[in-house]
Amino acid sequence: MDNPLLFWGVWASPFQLKLQALADANGLPWRRLPAQGGRLENLAALTRITLESRGGNIPRFRGMDPALDEYPSVPFYSFDGRRFLYDSTDFASHLDASGEHPPLVPDTQAEAFICRLIDEAFDEFGLYMVHHNRWVNSARTNTMGKMTAQEFSGLLPGPIRERMAKRLPRRQVRRCPYLFSVSPRDFQCGMPPELTPPALDGFPPTHELLDTAWERCLAALEEVLIQQPFLLGQRFTLADASVYGQLAMNLVDGATAERLAALAPHTYAWLQQIQAGEYKSSDNSPVITGVITPLIGFIAETFIPLMQQNRSAYKELHSAGQRLFNEAAFDVGEALYNGELLGHPFKAVVKTFQVRVWRDLCGAWTQLPDNEKRALCARFPVLDDPLFSA
Repeated sequence: MDNPLLFWGVWASPFQLKLQALADANGLPWRRLPAQGGRLENLAALTRITLESRGGNIPRFRGMDPALDEYPSVPFYSFDGRRFLYDSTDFASHLDASGEHPPLVPDTQAEAFICRLIDEAFDEFGLYMVHHNRWVNSARTNTMGKMTAQEFSGLLPGPIRERMAKRLPRRQVRRCPYLFSVSPRDFQCGMPPELTPPALDGFPPTHELLDTAWERCLAALEEVLIQQPFLLGQRFTLADASVYGQLAMNLVDGATAERLAALAPHTYAWLQQIQAGEYKSSDNSPVITGVITPLIGFIAETFIPLMQQNRSAYKELHSAGQRLFNEAAFDVGEALYNGELLGHPFKAVVKTFQVRVWRDLCGAWTQLPDNEKRALCARFPVLDDPLFSA
């Protein structure tokens, strides 16, 4: 390929890992900037992404909703080195549009819905679990700051990278409550104050919630991967890439990687195989079996109620005139709502991009034929029809 696929992203990002897994599944060569680029190439790419994102001109393959979508800091992708796009889920649809490979999103409606449900669940709630693991449970062993700074060696001089290596972990630790991880009072992790995940006045602690959820998640995945190579049978799909991207983020985090290997050895080996490209995906069509019942159950008790509560809070606050949401609102104490998950209270900021995620999933459910809905509800009773009302 004369112009191999380009990514702008870092290894520490689960969405970057997801992009790489999707490209690898289709046999596409790729390079990741800035780690694998020269200074001029990196500078040109960063300038283009910065300017175009400020102007709202970086598209999504399936279309952007300016009222709800929000640009990430990373990753972005480009097929020609000039026009960058974003969104790891849309990247799978972009690849599928070529028709050159077995689709990453199944071409049958029920399987496509379950694939997207798993994908979005791990993109949204899965991110909370793995970010919590990195900065709370692996506080003393993760090297994300140094690792990420090193990836910028082709763009930034040494002194700036050294500052980056120190500042980035501090920033991510401060962001823990925004990403759902709130410490209890007097929490200690053996790190200095600036690297100790904070408690917040008026916010219930969520460490127990996230730790419980992660263990349930691993137990559900382990049950699937003991019996079949991928989540939807014999073929690698978007669902596998999403689960891989999130959980594999913690493979470089020391303590969490060790605990993952101990709790879910088949899942740990599966993550390593995907990372190394040492797996074989069949051309057989993806299938939905009862094997994934525990995984769907986990999603139904975490992701789905979280999306419903976020959606309800958005509708109420937006109707009352609130227009600032997401991290900008969190930083000034606006657009907050109280909720409950797994029997634990939480307080969070409304995220508009999750409103879109839930709207799109509900739309996909609505488009399913009635017989497909009945079949899915019969197989997975937790997925009853009223759940998916946007």
